[in-house]
Amino acid sequence: MSDFPKFVQLNEEGPREGFQIEKGPISTERKVELIDMLSETGLSQIQIVSFVNPKRVPGMADAEEVVKRFTPKKGVRYTGLWLNDKGFERAIGTGRLDISGSISLTASEKFLQRNQQRSMAENLADQGKMILLYKKHGVTVDRGSIMAAFGCNFEGDIPVPRILDLIQNMLDLAEEHGLMLKTISLADTMAWATPLSIKRMVAAVRERFPNLRISLHLHDTRGMGIANAYAGLEMGVDSFDCTVAGLGGCPFAAHNGAAGNVCTEDLVFMLQEMGIETGVNLEVLLEAATLAEAIVGHPLPGSVKVGGSLNKLRAQLLH
Repeated sequence: MSDFPKFVQLNEEGPREGFQIEKGPISTERKVELIDMLSETGLSQIQIVSFVNPKRVPGMADAEEVVKRFTPKKGVRYTGLWLNDKGFERAIGTGRLDISGSISLTASEKFLQRNQQRSMAENLADQGKMILLYKKHGVTVDRGSIMAAFGCNFEGDIPVPRILDLIQNMLDLAEEHGLMLKTISLADTMAWATPLSIKRMVAAVRERFPNLRISLHLHDTRGMGIANAYAGLEMGVDSFDCTVAGLGGCPFAAHNGAAGNVCTEDLVFMLQEMGIETGVNLEVLLEAATLAEAIVGHPLPGSVKVGGSLNKLRAQLLH
């Protein structure tokens, strides 16, 4: 398949995914500063915090304060991440986030134990309890997600049939509760994916579950982020998680090297050059990437923030 989508939805996760892994403390003010600047880029969804145990992820200890202080912009969805009922209750308690539920599973039991201290059976049972909680609060649940979908630093390659079985588990659980999933997010949490494995997995999911929309969450630890995104585009994937300047990484993944997500501005640049719409102003986004690097106080892996956009160069050459 090589019919590229005409429009791609970008889900910015830099403020959450990025700041959770930084070793040095980052002030609430600076977090809010980046969120507010990202709001001016044309991005339609920004994940700004996670509601997790501050002892395990100290960079998110001020989640409620961040949510309280940022300035929402009309037309932008501001989301948070949670892993359990306590996190969800904290998120909904802020009264300022766009709340939607999902069924979240993990393809690697060893990583699940390290990340959430649960077995896969316990996790599936917990998802049923979470659905009841979502329904109690009137929260829509139409999405599923699988972490470590392509490989794991503790278990190795993840077989495609395991992912298909997990998706079926999610669909069965949703049906039990009178729900219908529309989207499945496949997360390359530990950067094992390659363009070939992306195409193989997406093709297998599409063949078995043709009505599900596929979204990809890609990491760039081994420099495969953009290449994997391109492979997804070739397969018709039209939704990607990304982080400004390539911020981020999972603090429990045992990574070496840069562990950030596929870089937002690098992805926007590629899409722009391919004639694919995103609704994002690349020049403003590049300013946000520069700000992100200044906030963390060390170089970030994004490339276009250094090289600049070709459209700006083209305009200069015309004059």
